[in-house]
Amino acid sequence: MPDDKVIEVEGKIVAVLPGTMFKVQLNNATQHIVLAHISGKLRKNFIKIANGDNVKMEMSPYDLEKGRITYRMRDAAPPPPGHRRRRY
Repeated sequence: MPDDKVIEVEGKIVAVLPGTMFKVQLNNATQHIVLAHISGKLRKNFIKIANGDNVKMEMSPYDLEKGRITYRMRDAAPPPPGHRRRRY
């Protein structure tokens, strides 16, 4: 599918399902819930997605019930003071 035929939307993870599938509630006026899977780059780089995460999704104009998660948004709140990120 060409990239110009994709609808890009933002949403929030509502439920985590087996097989790297997620239920995502869209942030638009309809608050529609769609079924989404993670893209290959997120899978390849081991990006973890949990309930409550904000994500960007791509949806096909032909099937508005399914989508592909392409980006996990970072939290707006910085980490608490005294919290150091582990380096391995």
